[in-house]
Amino acid sequence: MSENTVLKMRSIDKSFPGVHALQKVDFTLNKGEIHALMGENGAGKSTLIKVLTGVYSKDEGTIEMEGKGEVQIHSPQDAQKNGISTVYQEITLCPNLTVAENMFIGRGEEKLTNWKKMNAAAEVLLKELDIPARATQQLSNCSIAVQQMVAIARAVDMDCKVLILDEPTSSLDEQEVEKLFGLMRDLKARGVGIIFVTHFLDQVYEVCDKITVLRDGQLVGEYEIKDLPRVQLVAKMLGKDMDDLSDIKGEQESYKGKDAGQVVFEAKDLQSDAGIKPFDFYIKKGEVNGFTGLLGSGRSECVRAIFGADRVLGGKVKIHGKEVKITKPVDAMKNGIAYLPEDRKVDGIIGDLSVRENIILALQVLTGFFKPFSKAKANAFADEYIKKLNIKTASADTPIKSLSGGNQQKVILARWLLMHPEYLILDEPTRGIDVGTKVDIQKLVLELASQGMSVTFISSETDEMLRTCSRLVVMRDRKVVGELSGEDLTQNKIMSTIAGGE
Repeated sequence: MSENTVLKMRSIDKSFPGVHALQKVDFTLNKGEIHALMGENGAGKSTLIKVLTGVYSKDEGTIEMEGKGEVQIHSPQDAQKNGISTVYQEITLCPNLTVAENMFIGRGEEKLTNWKKMNAAAEVLLKELDIPARATQQLSNCSIAVQQMVAIARAVDMDCKVLILDEPTSSLDEQEVEKLFGLMRDLKARGVGIIFVTHFLDQVYEVCDKITVLRDGQLVGEYEIKDLPRVQLVAKMLGKDMDDLSDIKGEQESYKGKDAGQVVFEAKDLQSDAGIKPFDFYIKKGEVNGFTGLLGSGRSECVRAIFGADRVLGGKVKIHGKEVKITKPVDAMKNGIAYLPEDRKVDGIIGDLSVRENIILALQVLTGFFKPFSKAKANAFADEYIKKLNIKTASADTPIKSLSGGNQQKVILARWLLMHPEYLILDEPTRGIDVGTKVDIQKLVLELASQGMSVTFISSETDEMLRTCSRLVVMRDRKVVGELSGEDLTQNKIMSTIAGGE
């Protein structure tokens, strides 16, 4: 082990029933290095991290730590003793306790019995790491970003040599991400080795020194950031060339039915209690359109008004030219409208229910809970969509919470497709999932449209919108400022419309 290396994992192997999750994987981390661990959902990133942190026991392979040679890690406590700390995407702190209590709880130290000492020690650390919080402040009063930083401060204070950040930025805004990156650079300067797991390519290129790519449980390679352009990174993660992704739209036929071009849904002066200005909107049979605009522009609020998820204050809605009243989601569902919400964890999945139960949920609501599906029928529905959407799960009985993010998203999609809606609304369907699953979902959207379904698609990634939509409604400051189609569907035109409202 070179004197600059803090962690060396060699030939790590791990199998679960029916899945060879890691196959002879190597990983090396140096002191004062921010190292991205990249790969699609199911590539083995989480398994490698869980082996390193003692959540899983490896089947084969060795782990060496600086100054200790080979170490045995059989539990999170073993990992901690060896200077390995993890901060997860879902913050695992106690919101009802103070910042200081969260930093020192479970440490078996006398600081916890001496409040003055504990608060003073916490203040020193907060100041040192430039974290904008007070030791005595209740954690629930801090922003998500600050809570994230408190979790990092707790990890760092445990004489941390290796810090693992697992999707730490997925719920942060741009300013908060910048603060977090400042803290990461500060720790890097102190010699801490940081493993950064994220789906955001821009962030990798902004803050990382090296990238290790995994695919299907195998090591693809380790690269210096300067030697691996983005296009190549995506190709390595997918195991295919970018040409395969470039023209998804070109591969799909457009809808050719007699009713092609007919307006399926239209809204006039629609307004909800979510603060959007009254807006007009329509979608045609077999069309994919979308709402675009910066974060907070009102994209999600518009589709929530369409689906009746927020309280509608005014406006008229017509389906096939006939006026209907949609004041709550079940009204929309009865009118053939389905909606995949932006936050799958809060509004989408029911974690303790099985994949099967999550898939049949919307259809069961429509048919009524007093007419439950037979086990055979429920199984048939679930099996059909697990196959159709290529959902990676051990079985239909698996609790949905144990699936990867991308597969959870596919289950929610299956739930709505089982209803055979005429109009499908997808709000950020690809957020926080890997590039491969993103492409699957984009292709599926275009395939559904070619069969006559109307789809509204919202994504923060403009290139994704351009790949899937034939018409875009542009939003700024919670009002519609333009509509683009045909030759105007370009990145530049979207930007100028958002900026100038032309």
